[in-house]
Amino acid sequence: MKDKLELTCVPCNEECEQVGTAGYNPRKAKAECRAFINQLRRVFGSEPEGARLYVASNPHDFGTYNEVTIVFDADLEGTVEYAYKIEGDLPEEWDAEAIAELAEYDQCEANALAARIAANL
Repeated sequence: MKDKLELTCVPCNEECEQVGTAGYNPRKAKAECRAFINQLRRVFGSEPEGARLYVASNPHDFGTYNEVTIVFDADLEGTVEYAYKIEGDLPEEWDAEAIAELAEYDQCEANALAARIAANL
């Protein structure tokens, strides 16, 4: 039987893109979730067979928000333990690799914006 846990979008003590706020960037929100998934895999290891971390898109009154979710086979003990270990021990802060990943995303966004501006001159 498949089950899932909706976790969060970033480490507990970190700021994130907030749907409905001025300047909300859905691409950045998704990049934060991907960076968080990569960090979770570094901390807890890769998902065992029968479990998968992914970015879920959820409707909200102010738009669509993203959240890291784990789906797992509730009949496989290893997947249940893995999922609840993550849920119970979420990282509080970004690690160095996640910070670098997000900085690279920001640089790519800045370069793309500069290219769009230059093309319109």
